[in-house]
Amino acid sequence: MTPDRSTRVKNTTDNTPAIVELTLSRFREFYREPEAVFWVFIFPILLAGGLGIAFRNRPAEASHIAVARSAANSPVVDSLKHASGIVVDVLDDTAAAAALRTGKVALVVVPRASGSVEYRFDEARPESRTARMVVDRAVQRAGGQQDPVPVADTKVSERGSRYIDFVVPGLLGMNLMGSGIWGIGFAIVDARKKKLLKRLIATPMSRAEYLASFLFFRLSLLVIEVATLIGFGTLVFGVPLRGSLTQLVIICVLSSLAFGGIGLLIAARPRTIEGASGLMNLVMLPMWVFSGVFFSSGNFPKAAQPFIQALPLTAVNDALRANMLQGASWGTVGGELAIILTWLVVCFTLALRLFRWR
Repeated sequence: MTPDRSTRVKNTTDNTPAIVELTLSRFREFYREPEAVFWVFIFPILLAGGLGIAFRNRPAEASHIAVARSAANSPVVDSLKHASGIVVDVLDDTAAAAALRTGKVALVVVPRASGSVEYRFDEARPESRTARMVVDRAVQRAGGQQDPVPVADTKVSERGSRYIDFVVPGLLGMNLMGSGIWGIGFAIVDARKKKLLKRLIATPMSRAEYLASFLFFRLSLLVIEVATLIGFGTLVFGVPLRGSLTQLVIICVLSSLAFGGIGLLIAARPRTIEGASGLMNLVMLPMWVFSGVFFSSGNFPKAAQPFIQALPLTAVNDALRANMLQGASWGTVGGELAIILTWLVVCFTLALRLFRWR
C-alpha cells in the first residue's frame, strides 16, 4: 500500500538533514578520485619543495661574460680573469654575439687599441646590467682607480626575507583558489552533464542547501590542506609564522569560502565541462599572472594596480604574507579581509540567483 502524505513527511523529518548528507556525499566523491587528492595535497608540497631547493640560500652567482678573441692578451682581460664574481670566455666576434643573443653570457667586453673598453649588453636584462657594473668596477680598479670612501659589507640572511618565505603564502593562496574553483565547479557541471542534478529537484532539498554543501565540504578539507603546506614550509624550510593563529585561520576560512563562491557562480549555468573549463581559466589566469604568487604584484605598472588589488587572490596573498611574515595586526589586514568578504557575498548571492538544475 502506498504511504499517505503524512507518513512521507514524517519519514523525511526523521532522516538526517539534507545538508549533512550532501556534505558527506562531497567527501565520498573526493576520496574516490586519487587525482583530486594529488592536486590538492601532494602537488603544492612538491612545488614548494622544488622552489625551495631552486632558490635556497647559496653564494652569489658569478657573471658570465665574453671577451673578443682579438684582445685575448689585453691587460684588461688579465684583470677580469683575476677578478672575483666574473667568469670569462674568450670568443671571436660571431660566437660572442651569438652567446649574448642566446643568454649564455650577460655581457661582451671589447677592449680597444686606444685603451678604451666597449661593453655590449641588453639593458633590459637585469643580469646584464649587474655584469656591466661588476666588470666596469674591475676594469677601473685595474686602471688605478681608488675608492674615495672606505666601505664595509655586513651580509644579512633573515627568515622572512628569503624567496621561499615569499612563495609559500603565494602557493597556499593559489591552492585555495584552485581547489575552490576547480573542485567545486567541475563537480557541479559534471553532475549537470550526467543529468544527475535534475533528479535532485524531486528531493526535499533547497538550492541553497545543495550549494552550501560544497562550501562546507571545502571548509572540512581546509584544515588538512593548510596544515600540510604550512607545516611542510615551516619544518623543512623554516618559513616563519609570526602572526596570530586565529587571524591566519580566519583568513584561510574566508578565502576558501570566497573562492568556493566563485566556483559556484562559474558552474551556475554551463552544461559542458569544456564550457566550464574555459570560464575557469578566464577567471583564474589573470590572478595567476597578476596576484603575486611567484613574484610581487607591485612589479606591474601603477595604472594597473587598482585592478590588481581588487582581485581576490591578491588580497588573499597579501593577507597571508602580512600574517605569516610580518605578524600584522587586524587593522593591517582589514582591507584585504573586506575585499575577500565582498567577493564571497557577491558571488554566492549571484550563484543562488543564476543556478539552474538542468
